[in-house]
Amino acid sequence: MADSATILHADLDAFYASVEQLLSPSLRGKPIAVGGGVVLAASYEAKAFGVRGGMPGRQARELCPQLIFVGGHFQEYQRLGDAAVKVIGDFTPLVERISIDEAFADVAGCTHLFGSPPEIARAIRQRVRAELGLPISVGVARTKHLAKVASQVAKPDGLVVVDPDTELEFLHHLPVELMWGVGPVTRARLAKIGVLTIGQLAKLPGRSLERLLGPAAGKKLAALAWNRDPREIRSHRRARSAGAQSAIGRKPAEARVIRPTLLHLADRIATRLRAKSRPGRTVTVRVRFADLRSVTRSVTLDAPIFATMILTELAEGLVRAIFADYPDEKTISLLAISVSHLEEHWDLELELPLGLRDEARRTGSRIGMARWAADRAVDKIRNRFGRDAIGYGSAALGLSRSVPDEFRKLAEKDL
Repeated sequence: MADSATILHADLDAFYASVEQLLSPSLRGKPIAVGGGVVLAASYEAKAFGVRGGMPGRQARELCPQLIFVGGHFQEYQRLGDAAVKVIGDFTPLVERISIDEAFADVAGCTHLFGSPPEIARAIRQRVRAELGLPISVGVARTKHLAKVASQVAKPDGLVVVDPDTELEFLHHLPVELMWGVGPVTRARLAKIGVLTIGQLAKLPGRSLERLLGPAAGKKLAALAWNRDPREIRSHRRARSAGAQSAIGRKPAEARVIRPTLLHLADRIATRLRAKSRPGRTVTVRVRFADLRSVTRSVTLDAPIFATMILTELAEGLVRAIFADYPDEKTISLLAISVSHLEEHWDLELELPLGLRDEARRTGSRIGMARWAADRAVDKIRNRFGRDAIGYGSAALGLSRSVPDEFRKLAEKDL
């Protein structure tokens, strides 16, 4: 870990909405939302009324009657996001992009060329504004977590540098939701025991935190609350998992809702895995109930998979297991699937028909090969004619999608 603040976290402000205001100057200074049935992103003017990403469009209009909805220019989001990361890359090769609109950078090795880390951060902000016309906030700190927190404090369109001598003083008065990994559910659980700031969380006994959030999350947040974060910038990392989720409002926990949603999620994930030839061995599902409680289940396989229907069947089995354990739950609000333990280098190996119980789920078996061939045919048709040209059963025949697939692709990390 460095002794000085050389880690930058750069985050484009209200990115999708800012791009729309850039493309249509008449929208500048007005409350806008990207989306329609659901808010995909909101401008700062809209956020001032309480409009947030993921909110139903009707609710957003109630909060802000003058809200302007725009459809979204997905190719422009990709182009401008790439251009902003390229600006950062002009200062240092150690850039770790973590989404379309944010990245980490380590500038320790380039200060002799471009000045101190704060000077480099200012230069990045000036160039992004001048060359792309977009606002970007930057945090500078000694660790990745603290740099990310600092960039959130810097918003909108600001720069915050955290002095290594005053790290905890800076961190501990901030609200817990600024921490990496604290979402609405965790924030609500912490609030119930009176923990509202990072400093209050830091003072909690470790066992109390682990009992509340689980061993892994408890230990992680306790370390981050004391700014213990040894992670380095990983500029050429390969993803260790691929996942997708679907927020579905409040729907009955019935097969007619669950199966098409799981099939659609499995299709999105498996397509990405096949494109990179990286099947995975561990499948995890997450179900969020109406009260926002989430439950996960996973299974690790002997042979890696990336066939759409195999992944769907495994996910369905895991969801059934969850509802067997929670028979009183009748309503769900979110379903998610992820595949982990991905193969780094994979070649198809044919398997003899030995009558194994999981033969239909092994890619190298006769049934598995047939499923793989079907998937490859679908992939080829989509590559030539577009994703909507062909699909799988109910996922293609009318599953309502409140979030466009183009937006999902931008939000999902590339392998």
